This record gives sequence, structure tokens and C-alpha cells, in this order.
Amino acid sequence: MKNVVLLGSTGSIGTSTVKVAEDLPERIRLIGLAAGNNAELLLQQALRHRPEAVSVADPTKAAELARKLGSAARVYSGAEGLVRLATLPGADIVLIAIVGTAGLQPALAAIRAGKDIAVASKEILVMAGEIVMREARERGVRVLAVDSEHSAIFQCLDGKPAASVRKLWLTASGGPFRKTPREEFGAITVERALKHPSWVMGRKITIDSATLFNKGLEMIEARWLFDIEMNRVAVVVHPQSVIHSMVEFVDGSMLAQMSTPDMCLPIQYALTYPERAPNQRVQTDLAALGSLTFEAPDPERFPALTLARQAGDAGGTLPAVLNAANEVAVEAFVNGRIPFPDIAATVRRTMERHEVTARPSLEEILAADAWARQQAAA
Repeated sequence: MKNVVLLGSTGSIGTSTVKVAEDLPERIRLIGLAAGNNAELLLQQALRHRPEAVSVADPTKAAELARKLGSAARVYSGAEGLVRLATLPGADIVLIAIVGTAGLQPALAAIRAGKDIAVASKEILVMAGEIVMREARERGVRVLAVDSEHSAIFQCLDGKPAASVRKLWLTASGGPFRKTPREEFGAITVERALKHPSWVMGRKITIDSATLFNKGLEMIEARWLFDIEMNRVAVVVHPQSVIHSMVEFVDGSMLAQMSTPDMCLPIQYALTYPERAPNQRVQTDLAALGSLTFEAPDPERFPALTLARQAGDAGGTLPAVLNAANEVAVEAFVNGRIPFPDIAATVRRTMERHEVTARPSLEEILAADAWARQQAAA
């Protein structure tokens, strides 16, 4: 039995994690649940799973939750509540599925408390991968991947050393605009950008999939998760989203992890690792699929990959600046303040203005994040 704390329980990854826990009640127990503002769904989850503690962003909503739950669970709120849940003494693993930078402090708190973490929030490793992985090594805890791409690489590597790897291949669906001419990008609407061809995800990551910024962030994430240089991390477009990623070894052999797209699979593997638990949720019919295709991404139409590689190569505070500027630009696009191509343009402009700090402290990373948000919004 794994005692799991789930931060971000009401979002896309969070609700899929709850499904996995319900599929495997003899293996997974949810002892902590945290949500942003969806207190109603959090209450339903808490009444069903009876966690020790819950947390919600708004203190007013927390007070209402406490009234409704009574003595059934301790109720916390805000950033402090996330840290309290991440350090629950009975937790074996903390799954962090919070969008944005809010997951960084609870991730570090969990590691320092000796907990394994499962990472669904790209920002944690993009911003502070060096710090997070160093602290995890020092404390002997695992950092497990929940992203389907990184889970695939983890499964293919199966403990093999980085020296045996020629290249990590992250697959990308190509998003909804894989074949859209570049000259039409200025007319792309939010509604079109939110129609992903393969996955059902939250708003931010769906827009990132349309720009390919999600793949750029995953490149930097892979660099830290698997202790490998950026020049050995590559992206290939695979529209069927059946091969979730691949490892090319130094002898030319390639291993791929395949399944029909369903986030429950990588979530389950992270929570049951090193075991594999039976589950009928994911079924893959190769004959029905018929064929799998691949193509190179177009850096002219999708400059996010080039910007991410530049940030990953430079390191220091630049990945945090890339991530923060992209968050601000996506929000501006969603709210109709900038056109679709200006997402990448905003990130590029912000990166060009930044003076990189090498080997930054956590405080310096957070300062760079705040600086980039201000610059990107200007």
C-alpha cells in the first residue's frame, strides 16, 4: 500500500490520479488532497477517500470546507497548506500536479522530509532542476516522472546509465496546427488552440501543445530527470501519440514505450513503481491503428523548441525566465490581448533582455521568475 499526497487533485492530472487510486484501492491510499479553487470537487473527493488532510487556496473556502468536513480531515489553505500536505509524516510519495510555479516549494519540502515525489508540473524541473535533483540525491529519494513522455523514457532506460544513451527522443503530436501555414497563425483563435488532436488536458498545457512550448519545457525537464546534456535530447513529431517517447542507445538500438493515449498509465506506473499493477483501463489495438508516422518539427513555424534549447543550453536562471514569460504570454493570448504568434515573440524578447545568473540559488531563481513576469507583461 502506497500512501499518496496529491497536490492539484481537481485538475486534469489530479482527477486521473483519483481514478487510478479508485482502480487500485488495495495498493493506493490518498492521505492528502490539495486543490486550487474548486472546493466543491475537493469536498466530494475528501468525502469519498477520507484523507487525513486537505488544502485549498482560498482561506475563506478552507473555513467552509472545515465546517462541512468536521473532524473527518484537517483543513489547510494557501502556500502553507501545500507544504503541510507535502510533509505529512505518513506519506510515501507526493504527486505534484499544480500548474505553474506553485509546486516548487512543496516539492522541495517533500524531498527534505524524505518523501519520493512524482512530478506532473513541468515548471518544477524547468525552473530548479539542478537544485531539485541534487537535493533528491542527497536525501536518497526518487523523483518519478508523470508526463507520458518522461515516463516512457524512464521505462525504456530501466536503470541503464546515461553513458549508454546516444539520444532521448521526445515525441510530439504536433498539436492542432501541425499543417497550418505560418501566414495563418495570426488568425488562430483561442477556441482553435484548445482543440488538441490527441489529449484532453488543462487550458495552459493545451495552449503549450499548440505552440510546442510544452515540448520545449519537456526537453529541459528530461535534461535534469535523466542527467543528460541538452544536445542529446531531441523531438520528433508523431501525430498518432501512440509512441510516447524513445531512447536511442550508443549502439544504434532504439527502445520505445507504446500505448493508446491515457494519462492513467504513467500516473499508475509512478505510484506503483517498481511494480506493475494489472489494469484494464488502457487497451492498445495495433491492427486498428494500422500505421505510425513521424516527421521533423518545423522550427520556423514553432520557434518554441529553439528557444527552449537555448535556455536549456545556457542554464542558470534562463529556463525560469523562459517558463515565466511563456506563462504570462499564454494568459495574454487566452484573454485576447496578443495574437498567437506573439506568445513565442514575447518569450524571445524577455529572454534577450535577461542577464543570466549561473548556478543560481532558489531565491535567485524566484527573483528571475518575478522579473520575467514583469518584463513579459510590459
